[in-house]
Amino acid sequence: MAYTMKEVAERTGASPHTLRFYEKEGVLPIPDRDANGVRIFNEHYIDCVDTVQALRSTGLPLAEIKQYVELYKSGEQTLPLRRTMLVVQKNKVEDQIARLIKTLEKLNYKLALVDAQESQFSKLP
Repeated sequence: MAYTMKEVAERTGASPHTLRFYEKEGVLPIPDRDANGVRIFNEHYIDCVDTVQALRSTGLPLAEIKQYVELYKSGEQTLPLRRTMLVVQKNKVEDQIARLIKTLEKLNYKLALVDAQESQFSKLP
């Protein structure tokens, strides 16, 4: 199935400007064009956008995403390197999640204290 730039932007949440920037930086494939020169996008392109966005959301710099994409393009012999990159990011995300869970627990504790105090004050005559 073919998609327009607008449809890709809607499906991925990435602006057309961001998509063109990622293409220029070499982290997204260059899409095919129709007879009028209009970009034609496919499911693979959308999957690539989703992957880039996922990696960016982990804090991976664009230069390292480009390195990952280049490894991907180089074929199966790069699987161990790609796996290592992904494991490192996965570990960072797990650490972030653990810190966020601790923060959430602290906030919930403080909210419980505030709620308990509010209920005491509401019972006063």
